[in-house]
Amino acid sequence: MVSRIVVQYTELLRSSSFDLWVRLRKILTEQGLDPARTTVVDLLQGGPDHEDGQIISDDDRVYRFRLFYDQAAEHGARNARLSDWTDITGSWENGSLATRTAGAFAWKSGPPSSD
Repeated sequence: MVSRIVVQYTELLRSSSFDLWVRLRKILTEQGLDPARTTVVDLLQGGPDHEDGQIISDDDRVYRFRLFYDQAAEHGARNARLSDWTDITGSWENGSLATRTAGAFAWKSGPPSSD
């Protein structure tokens, strides 16, 4: 079963005008990913200066990353910078987000085709 977080955050990534999501779309594009075809597993405040994130790309690669920015500044997310971009495709099943990631994969795949 897919987490509401996956559905909500993926929709925010694809359409939100909030600075953080606009900036994340730009960062993912710079990493060679299409934000419109990327699934967000999680994006969570990891500390006073960063968010910890995990996404699934359109080609089913799983990436973990951090976004550092001044969270106290009104538009601090506009200058978020990427750190610790890590391909965890071979090891996500052992991580703390394994269940959510598995659900995100199932949701991303959608219902089976009725050909």
